[in-house]
Amino acid sequence: MTGRVAVLGASGCVGRQVCAAFARQGRPPVAVARRRAAHLDAYRFLPLDVAALSGGELAKVLADEGVEAVVNATGGWVAGDEEMHRTYVRLVDQLIEAMTMLPGPARLVHVGSVHEYGPTPHGLTITEQLRPAPQSVYARTKLAGSRRILDAVRAGELDAVVLRVANVYGPHPAEASFLGGLLGKLRDGAELDLTIVDAWRDFVDVRDVADLVVEVTADRAADPLVNVGSGQAINIRTIVEDLLSAAGRSPESVRERAGAVQARGGDWTQVDITHATRLLGWRPRRPHLESVRAMWEAAGAPAGVLSSHSTA
Repeated sequence: MTGRVAVLGASGCVGRQVCAAFARQGRPPVAVARRRAAHLDAYRFLPLDVAALSGGELAKVLADEGVEAVVNATGGWVAGDEEMHRTYVRLVDQLIEAMTMLPGPARLVHVGSVHEYGPTPHGLTITEQLRPAPQSVYARTKLAGSRRILDAVRAGELDAVVLRVANVYGPHPAEASFLGGLLGKLRDGAELDLTIVDAWRDFVDVRDVADLVVEVTADRAADPLVNVGSGQAINIRTIVEDLLSAAGRSPESVRERAGAVQARGGDWTQVDITHATRLLGWRPRRPHLESVRAMWEAAGAPAGVLSSHSTA
């Protein structure tokens, strides 16, 4: 590939790391987001609301920039049914149209979500063959966007891959996420009054996800659908305790309250990454404790004493 790569949603948790991964490969991306963020100053930046553009308008922008590959990392923690449809469905429709209008071959990498499969029974490992049955608006709209892309690929209209990504952690989690909110409270020295759901979820380091994005952007032989995760479920309470340890706080410093927790998926998520490993040679490289430590240290906080009780 000789043309440029555009990263949509470059200001977000995943987009930020994707931009950095391309830069490490000597290919600084064109960073696209509605608002500039300080970490994007090193790249060519386009302040665009992609969902507000027509397919033709977006195609012109991409063509003028010499883009031959696009990574769609938009979305993040969008609130409200209407905004979810706008971001996860309408934007994808405009993007597909734009990609088909570019003057030369163009590759699309779409960051989807493992929650598109819907809640799964405890112990089940999610393969690409599992039939999606999403229940939340978030999961349904994410699935709708991914299906539009996969349908276009099967019709021969688009060169693309959908990565259904598990929960991400590591440096700079989204502030609206549970871990992002907890990190902010720890950094500010605030008292901790938490509701911790008794759930097991697959977490993968966002930097490992970004490395795979770079790989499949160039690998046009990759299958159009790939699940991405660590391949192992971990209890949410374990992650909380390890983050407390990194911050030098004890579990006893948390006042735990009862209550329901609004989640994007069910109480169990574990991803089968055989497909990614066998076909792409990819496995996550960062162990759990390294990801937790990076999450804390990226917040500009002093390191605590991180325990090693976790096996994840």
